[in-house]
Amino acid sequence: MPSEVRAQGADQAALKAELAAAWQAASNAGTDGPSEIALIDQGTLKLPADFFYIPKSEGMRVLRALGNVVNDATFVGLVVGKRQNDDWMVVIKHIKDGYIKDDDAKNWNADELLGSLRAGAEEANRDRAARGFPEMVVIGWVEPPAYDAPTHRLVWSLLAKDKNQSDDAPKNVNYNTFALGRDGYFSLNLLSGSERIAGDKAVAHELLSDLSYRSGKRYEDFSAGTDRIAEYGLLALVGGVAAKKLGLLALAGAFVLKFAKIIILAVLGFGAALMKFFRRKPRTDNAGGPA
Repeated sequence: MPSEVRAQGADQAALKAELAAAWQAASNAGTDGPSEIALIDQGTLKLPADFFYIPKSEGMRVLRALGNVVNDATFVGLVVGKRQNDDWMVVIKHIKDGYIKDDDAKNWNADELLGSLRAGAEEANRDRAARGFPEMVVIGWVEPPAYDAPTHRLVWSLLAKDKNQSDDAPKNVNYNTFALGRDGYFSLNLLSGSERIAGDKAVAHELLSDLSYRSGKRYEDFSAGTDRIAEYGLLALVGGVAAKKLGLLALAGAFVLKFAKIIILAVLGFGAALMKFFRRKPRTDNAGGPA
């Protein structure tokens, strides 16, 4: 066997071993819904039943094991589903850049925003490539930007794929939701796939509605005389700021995602029979991510 093939196999084995270890740590540290989760000093998340919250340290490890760049200063936690067919994640971040003025929400230019996000993906690709993960390409909108002024909530979504994927292969989807507050904003980023997003996006909307700011931290609590105002407006949350501060996140390929799911399902008590089934010799198929 050529040495480069052996090395590649060893690298892939190491990636899968770290993913398993990351899920195990996350499962031990997480919280089952229904429960109320304190989100740093800013807000509260009413975690629904059949959802599972993973705190900061363990959540960062899971995301990095899946090939993502994670900002320690902004990352808050991770939410996953416990039901058998739940293959999504929601990444929660808080960016404390100050009060975001929302008066530019009516001036969206979807084409320009898409260009900024593509540039952000190319920047993130350097890190992904250096760590042995596939580079990503942004294809277009799944849902163009939409802002609800009364609730100060923003939603938008992209379609992306790995550079080596065929055009008809399942593609990564980042479904982004934002909740503005007095000091900055929460970002709830749903990671899903193009074949599942029509159903999965309801998860993002449910969690967004279940997030509330503490008294004194709400958008309407802003005091013009004392509070910091962000150097950018709402428009930037879809363009350059979102691309650079939040990054484009991804789930791994089909086998690795299923492999990761088995770890958390088993630890959360879904039975020995399920683990016995998946201890069989693993498949070798791959849908664009590490296997």
